[in-house]
Amino acid sequence: MENNKIADDRKIEIRLGDITKIKADAIVNAANNSLLGGGGVDGAIHRAAGPELLAECRMLGGCDTGDAKITNGYALPAKWVIHTVGPVWHGGGDHEEELLTSCYWRSLEVAIENGVGTIAFPAISTGVYGFPAKRASVIAVRTIQRFLDTHTGMEKIILVCFSKETFDLYDSILNGDQS
Repeated sequence: MENNKIADDRKIEIRLGDITKIKADAIVNAANNSLLGGGGVDGAIHRAAGPELLAECRMLGGCDTGDAKITNGYALPAKWVIHTVGPVWHGGGDHEEELLTSCYWRSLEVAIENGVGTIAFPAISTGVYGFPAKRASVIAVRTIQRFLDTHTGMEKIILVCFSKETFDLYDSILNGDQS
């Protein structure tokens, strides 16, 4: 059972579900620096896409934290995978907020550069990387809204939530609670 909610501006949608099953032009992979797969969302995307994704990622030479790179989606419903490397949370003193902001911004820039109209994001860095979920959700929504204010061409941005708690955080933030 998937819960869906569309924000008032109709460009941001929240979904509770599995990002590997989302039908969008691109999905974002919360990757590690090697881009060669891992646990959580990263491992799920690599498994669902098939071995061709790993082969293409080997040719990219990794990715810096806060940056993004694009590959084909292979066996995924999405045509593209945009890989971004979120920061590991160290208490907030290592530029984690700026790096997370950059993950969302760079992913959206790469999407626009490649003609992506619909994109789905997981909650970057909130799993094993330990970024506080509420803080990360505020950064995600604020960055996406700022991007939409300054760029055209994006039809829909889907925030895919693995848990109801994350869904509720995004819902609250999109309804005005950005504290």
